[in-house]
Amino acid sequence: MSKGILVFGEIRGGALKPIAREIVTAANALSQSGGGPVSIALIGDGLDAAVNDAKSLPAGKVFVARDAQLAAYSSEGYTTALKAIIDQCGADTVLFGATAMGKDLSARAAARCEAALFTDCTGVTLSDGTLRVLRPVYSGKVIAEMEAVAPVRFVSIRPNVNPPAQAASGAEVVEVAAGVSADSIHGRVAEFAATSGGKKDLTEAEIIVSGGRSLKSGENFKILQDLADVMGAAVGASRAAVDAGYVPHAMQVGQTGKVVNPKLYVAVGISGAIQHLAGMRTSKVIVAINKDENAPIFQKADYGVVGDLFDVVPHLTEEMKKLVAS
Repeated sequence: MSKGILVFGEIRGGALKPIAREIVTAANALSQSGGGPVSIALIGDGLDAAVNDAKSLPAGKVFVARDAQLAAYSSEGYTTALKAIIDQCGADTVLFGATAMGKDLSARAAARCEAALFTDCTGVTLSDGTLRVLRPVYSGKVIAEMEAVAPVRFVSIRPNVNPPAQAASGAEVVEVAAGVSADSIHGRVAEFAATSGGKKDLTEAEIIVSGGRSLKSGENFKILQDLADVMGAAVGASRAAVDAGYVPHAMQVGQTGKVVNPKLYVAVGISGAIQHLAGMRTSKVIVAINKDENAPIFQKADYGVVGDLFDVVPHLTEEMKKLVAS
């Protein structure tokens, strides 16, 4: 019988990141299948706002490890604190967001707890006490179903797989001694640099508009930004556009860039090379705009527009403005 499910509540700017609410939804689905009670783990310093956020989510308890040494993220310090929380709550399933922090922490903590680790998953279920996950492999060309046989299992789940958890009655807050010391931490994150203009994080965006080398210059990416602004989307790019110097690497979607999982992905002037598909093929709906009707991207797209992007995108932007205004 499962002992319980613990959700690592990732915090940014003092508040829970949206991915934490999505993971709570996954945890409650497992709980309803016999996974045991749901708890949330919060680690850091100055956690009052995050604790209030977590208390409003559908979980039985919120375990809080506060320490001045944890004000900035460090894999060593957070692993020690998370291990202390797991020991106290007794959970045998721990869920993380498949973010930079979630992937780093889950790997180190799984080794410390001698747990099985499944990363970058797009589905997780529990049946008769057996945990199974779905995760893309071979650059996303195959979805593998894997089964946990270890008594403790860690799972990181991609953003936008689950809907955010709805508000619920207040959870009980339990303070846990983090057990960290200054000499036990040999490296920590010095700073989180916000993207210019408060742009959306590609890995968490529900809508992404990406451009390829066909845009011809970095200045022409304004065409995509205009469309993205109307749609409330983030702007990405192919490796070819990044290599050409049009946009920075932080905007790259693909095997050597960021892996995204939006509800809507609009590929503009992108041919659809394997390297790019590996980063976005799990998108819920894919729309391709390309003047080459034989571009490989159309084989993956749900909807395709054959035409010159410099004609199609401005018209699409205007139509979207009318739709929003109505």
